[in-house]
Amino acid sequence: MSNFIRPCRGVFAPPRLAVILGVLIACAVANDQARAEPQTSRAVPAAAAPFVSDRLSVEVVGAGPDVILIPGLASSREVWRTTADRLKATRRVHLVQLAGFAGEAWAHGDGAFVQPEVEELARYIREAGLDRPAVIGHSMGGLSGLLLAQQHPELVGRLMTVDSLPFYSAMYGPTATAESARPFADRAAGMILNADDADFRTQQEATAKALSRTPAEQARIVDWSLASDRHAVASALKDVMTTDARPGLAAMTTPVTAIYASDADGGAPAAMADGMWGREYSALPGVTLVRVDGSRHFIMADQPERFAELVEAFLAK
Repeated sequence: MSNFIRPCRGVFAPPRLAVILGVLIACAVANDQARAEPQTSRAVPAAAAPFVSDRLSVEVVGAGPDVILIPGLASSREVWRTTADRLKATRRVHLVQLAGFAGEAWAHGDGAFVQPEVEELARYIREAGLDRPAVIGHSMGGLSGLLLAQQHPELVGRLMTVDSLPFYSAMYGPTATAESARPFADRAAGMILNADDADFRTQQEATAKALSRTPAEQARIVDWSLASDRHAVASALKDVMTTDARPGLAAMTTPVTAIYASDADGGAPAAMADGMWGREYSALPGVTLVRVDGSRHFIMADQPERFAELVEAFLAK
């Protein structure tokens, strides 16, 4: 964990919380192949206007049933590239890039991040004519997917959250609330904005090692965070720390699979991870919880074969 915000001693913090609580303490573009295919009832019409948004952009690859991939805080859509390359032979994959992250432009200063992004995801699904796509979100992207399914259940066919919690500030304990987390969120955001470049890089390099066991992925995490707009990251951080999606879990009808990481060597111990995910998702009817051992927060990089198996099983349901 980095120097920004440290949880109370003895309280478990999932690996990506190291990023979210420190930041890192941690249009739709159809490809040539898709344009050339005959239209079907599931395809985006070739003449449809590109999706334009100052909150996100979307790259589309492949053909078949639709899958939307949402990256996490300060991450690039490239975190999903291996998954997209694997799926594109049989699926049409929509790779989301969130504004302000990994070099994507940000035009909203210190304004709200998460809820406007969720609304733009909903608009994208409608305007692209997608028929209840599967949604997979990593970290903050998983929280966004939960909110999307809660607020627009008619738009989401099924959801997979990857090392993501419905309320990240639950790391402070089971009695934490969005309001009690607000001072910590404001402090963490201020530290993001006020750190000088050298200190920020040092923090990200240390944090990346807590987020992935894989050196190449650690390097990408650092590069993405340094290329992100700090105002965007600070705004996203505050929103994530003070957004509690748990009250909406009991009424959800969208099938949800929540996979989470455990790593005996520097990550979350299995018993603690089981306890946290079991508790925080307990109100969600029929949720499928799957622990992935030998992985830190970036499961897709640390356990790629196991992750691929879980994605295929999720999409086959």
